[in-house]
Amino acid sequence: MALQISATNPEHPALLLELPWHVPLEEWPEEYLVPLPRGISRHVVRYARAGDEVIAVKELAERPALREYELLRDLDRLGIPAVDPLAVVTGRTDGAGAPLEPVLVTRHLRGSQPYRSMFETTMRPATMHRLMDALAVLLVRLHLAGFAWGDCSLSNTLFRRDAGAYAAYLVDAETGDLHPRLSPGQRDYDLDLARVNISGELLDLEASGALHPSVDPIEFGTEICARYTALWQELTRTSVYPAGKYHYIERRIRRLNDLGFDVAEMQIEHSPTGDTVTFVPKVVDAGHHQRQLLRLTGLDAEENQARRLLNDLDSWMATQEDYAPGDPLAARPEVLAHRWVRDVFRPTVRAVPVELRGTMDPAEIYHELLEHRWYLSEHAQHDIGLDTAVEDYIKNILPKARETLEPTVPE
Repeated sequence: MALQISATNPEHPALLLELPWHVPLEEWPEEYLVPLPRGISRHVVRYARAGDEVIAVKELAERPALREYELLRDLDRLGIPAVDPLAVVTGRTDGAGAPLEPVLVTRHLRGSQPYRSMFETTMRPATMHRLMDALAVLLVRLHLAGFAWGDCSLSNTLFRRDAGAYAAYLVDAETGDLHPRLSPGQRDYDLDLARVNISGELLDLEASGALHPSVDPIEFGTEICARYTALWQELTRTSVYPAGKYHYIERRIRRLNDLGFDVAEMQIEHSPTGDTVTFVPKVVDAGHHQRQLLRLTGLDAEENQARRLLNDLDSWMATQEDYAPGDPLAARPEVLAHRWVRDVFRPTVRAVPVELRGTMDPAEIYHELLEHRWYLSEHAQHDIGLDTAVEDYIKNILPKARETLEPTVPE
């Protein structure tokens, strides 16, 4: 059987042909590999360079490889945070003509980390709580889209910094199934698997001495259930309001938007007596602030980053003379937003030397600078301005951060 590459983009096969597919993955020469930390996997996984891209290559049987490839493509179409599928390579043989396992190729998720690399130094409990929040949000997003993961765990997740919090990305979709809608039993099964897997992973870290002594692995495994349940109820519960109080409905929608979710449809029913209104939102995938920021500015950021940048954009627009909401003669928000990107965002980010940025993307850098400005302003009891904050951040914060900077991890 001849070598075959099924890819999402016509450019990828040409780049991938340069890799040594005739060699078992665990024996690939160092010249092809990118030396980055890897999470735990039941399969052989290597990171390699294909042209200008860093890719993750995973060996597994043909049927599960093709199935996972299609599931990852489905998740991409649904806008779910997951690694990008690039190709499946089949028909591999070694130099003697013996068959080799097919591989699934995904794109490196820049700036991400597997949880084990994050525990190389003892992680504070507060940071672990943020990881659980991120994983709970990811699981809710998957379930809203009708995706049953089947193996939710820290090992099957990558984490990226997101404005002081973390964003979680699905890495392994091999055990997943996509349905029009999940039953409560399917969701409960996924949640119970998450609880057991996370407790087991944390017990393993505890045995290796990499877990903070105040952390109880069993309690943290249970915590994912509580966080998931609270978020799910907020997103899907039915609300009953007094008739005529329609601003309550708007307030509920705003609260859902603040959580990062959109309301695609809503059911509003009056009671038989007409004195109450029942409101049932149909919540769809998270990313409300991401989409709003992308629409206004063209900047692609994580959800929390986007929320923070939008707040700064709103504050800046309020200082502009041609900003007058509702005035048809005033500058449109899109015009002001692009002016903010040109005159504020880009110059501020460019002021931070490239060699000091590490794995932080421009949105995270800008968030860090806003945080530092707030801290210095609180200490000085007046606004010290962004330029002063940038100067102090470069001089006093980044050099120390570089000493403990974590490596970029692709998947």
